[in-house]
Amino acid sequence: MNFTLVICTYMRPNPLLKLLTSVKTQTLYPNEILIIDGSLNDETQGMIAQHTFEKLTYFKVEKEHRGLTKQRNFGVSKVSSDAEVICFLDDDTVLEPNYFEEIINAYQSDSTITGVAGIAINENRWVKKEPNKTYSKYKFYEFEGYVYPEGSRNIFRNYLGLQSDLGPGRMPEYSHGRTCGFPLTGKIYEVDLLIGMSFSFKKVVFDKIKFSHYFEGYGLYEDADFSIRAQQFGKNVIATKAQLSHYHDQSGRPNKYQYGQMVTRNGWFVWRVKYPKPSFQAKLKWTAISLVLIFIRFSNIFTTNKRWEALTESWGRTVGLVRLLFDQPKTES
Repeated sequence: MNFTLVICTYMRPNPLLKLLTSVKTQTLYPNEILIIDGSLNDETQGMIAQHTFEKLTYFKVEKEHRGLTKQRNFGVSKVSSDAEVICFLDDDTVLEPNYFEEIINAYQSDSTITGVAGIAINENRWVKKEPNKTYSKYKFYEFEGYVYPEGSRNIFRNYLGLQSDLGPGRMPEYSHGRTCGFPLTGKIYEVDLLIGMSFSFKKVVFDKIKFSHYFEGYGLYEDADFSIRAQQFGKNVIATKAQLSHYHDQSGRPNKYQYGQMVTRNGWFVWRVKYPKPSFQAKLKWTAISLVLIFIRFSNIFTTNKRWEALTESWGRTVGLVRLLFDQPKTES
């Protein structure tokens, strides 16, 4: 299949170089690579000029196209007409050598699949279930012979009866699903949500929809929003053989107060895209879980060294929740 790689970047020349170096060693190389750079300086452009990457085209965008969502839409507009699949990668990822080969294999395995994402192996916390060992249902999640150690937020939710009974990547009616990903089984799993650090869609999807204009700047959860709307055209899947590492470079990220507001408000937005009219019980559970997450983040003031970050993010989440009482985002995209 003919496929294009689009990388949107902002002030990260060194992480981008590591990613492009890993693209060079792929067993299946993209038919074209588009770099959409929103940087405020010329360091990324200079880095690319000093190296040779086959089939790469560089675009430096001005203010009107700057920001993840706008840059992605700009990139899509520049993709060649013969592309069948458009792949997106965060600029702070590094690929395993067969990443693209496994992405394309997933598409070819089922014609109803229109969205495929990979899996970050450096963040994968699944372990093989040990025989004759008992795992607490409150502290571990079991799946296909593997167990995942739950974080504090999920342990709280398990004890409070607020946990989703759906599998990873699925969104329940009250939105807060499991974010643990999948064990490295080599299988392909159908999901609702794909993660923007590593996702792709058939080009026919982009002929019908674009990334939502609601998400500006950092664009938290715009990947979830697009994944949900893309389901009207086919299946979204995670291919556990398509592997990479995600290093979460901190440059170019918003401050924690702004991030906290995005977590709450953008999370509400995506929830209502999937469920425009949730039940009263679902609304109560969404609010309850949001309050639990605020409490946990606030408690990090006393349990971590990054106390100011914990305080400002928890305050941002709180303000975002209060704002929803009188200022709810409109979900028309």
